[in-house]
Amino acid sequence: MLTRRTLAASAAALGIAALSGCAKEPAPAVDYVLLNGQKVSSKQWAGKVMLVNFWATSCATCVKEMPQIAATHEKFKARGFDTLAVAMSYDPPAFVARFAESRQLPFGVAIDNTGAVAQAFGPVQMTPTTFLINKRGEIVKRYVGEPDFAAVHGLIEKLLAEG
Repeated sequence: MLTRRTLAASAAALGIAALSGCAKEPAPAVDYVLLNGQKVSSKQWAGKVMLVNFWATSCATCVKEMPQIAATHEKFKARGFDTLAVAMSYDPPAFVARFAESRQLPFGVAIDNTGAVAQAFGPVQMTPTTFLINKRGEIVKRYVGEPDFAAVHGLIEKLLAEG
């Protein structure tokens, strides 16, 4: 017998979430270290719309979409939007640091050395995987692969307008 919880879990696993009506999954509580050495907690996301992107320097789609993620960050950052790029545990830290520096990524970049952040979010196994999180800390959308950035921008607009 299918219950609301089973349906919600199935929908979350498939990356399907409605803006209203369906119970949203809370984003996991995670701690991570940015490339600059700053220790950060997901508790600091409260009141912001967050885009969390799991990626790798060896992932062609990840590299291809990164300029659009940077442009999205720049477009919305003044309105309570933030971005975190989480490099997968198998990505050599020197490659990640070089990539972030050479592309002048305008947002936080963390290396998930132990895989704990990717595990907390799913587990995340494919890159790119991107999550949109609302101001209340709920996962609103999960994208596996490169998303339609026009649609992402529309959803961000709606999330920023929410109370």
